[in-house]
Formats: sequence, C-alpha cells, structure tokens
Amino acid sequence: MAFINLKKREVQVKIVYYGPGRGGKTTNLEYIYNKFNQRIQTQMVTIKTQGDRTLFFDFLPFDMGKIKGYDVKVQLYTVPGQVKYNATRKLVLRGVDGVVFVADSMTVRRKHNMLSLKNLQQNLASYKKSIFKVPLVLQFNKRDLAEQGIPLLSLETMQRDLNTHLKAPTFEASAIVGTNVPETLKKIISMTMLSLEKELK
Repeated sequence: MAFINLKKREVQVKIVYYGPGRGGKTTNLEYIYNKFNQRIQTQMVTIKTQGDRTLFFDFLPFDMGKIKGYDVKVQLYTVPGQVKYNATRKLVLRGVDGVVFVADSMTVRRKHNMLSLKNLQQNLASYKKSIFKVPLVLQFNKRDLAEQGIPLLSLETMQRDLNTHLKAPTFEASAIVGTNVPETLKKIISMTMLSLEKELK
C-alpha cells in the first residue's frame, strides 16, 4: 500500500521494474530520467556491480500532480535480475504498488523470462500480494534487435509464455531507443492510481 503522509497531504507510490538480468530494466529508467529530467527533481541512484549490472535499485521519484487533494510522488525502482540476488529483489518489492515486468525478447532468454515471472509471483506472495491483483504491465523489450538479425521470440510466443493467465496490458518496446518506454510508464501509473483511488475510498 502506498505511503500516505496525512500531515503533508502526500501519497508516495512505489513502482518496481522487475525481470530477468540484462533485460532492460535499468535502461528503461535511464531513458525516463533523461527524457523527463525537466520534471524530475532528484538524482537517480545507480549501484553498479562487476559486469555493469544494477545490484540494488535505481530510485527515481517525481511528482505526478494530485489525487483526492493529495500530492502524488512516484518512486521508480529496478531490481537486480541475477538469480543470486533474490533477497535484494524481495526487499525492493516490499510495499510495492505497481510492477512493470520487463521481458527480454531474445529467443535465448525465453526460459529466463518465465523463471523471472514465476519468481515475481513467489516474492509478491511472501508479502501476501497476488500477481493477479497487483497493477502489472508487461513490456516485451529489445524488439529493435530484429533489425540486427538477432533471433527474437514472436509476440504470440511471449504472450503465451507470460500472459495467458495474467491478461496484463503489454507493450512492444526498445528501452535503448525509447520505443514505448514512456507509454509503459504512463500505463502502470494510471493503473496504480486507479487501484489507489479504490483503496482510498
């Protein structure tokens, strides 16, 4: 549940970008940060590890206007994708209000996508949250790699693997180029806001 500060009349919303290692979670946030830096009042914190991967999270709060007279602040996080960092992923999910699952479109990453989605479901369940009830958007990233002749999973395969039961909104994207990156963010924010409005009633 979002953090509500009654004194300041402020709601803090937490959105987490989740998915397999090197799928494009950090690249999503870097694109958003650079594209909307006029509207972002804070620095993005990136913790790099050996091999240039995000170990903890990127954290990118920015103001979203008001909801029921409260100022809304959105905080964006990513989780480390590597399997060995599950404790950190779980920690970052604590108090999450909405999730963007960034799937890697490369054929060789098919199994990693499915394992990561299952891991998301398990980690949400540990906080008594259902993957079917949390606002969730799927992003099929790296669609631009087809131009380089890299074998990609078909959209039908990705839908079947990841979205048969969830029925979540999906976006074909390229986080490097920015294709559908803002659209993914707008969708998860609007879904999260709707969910919060119901809770605040």
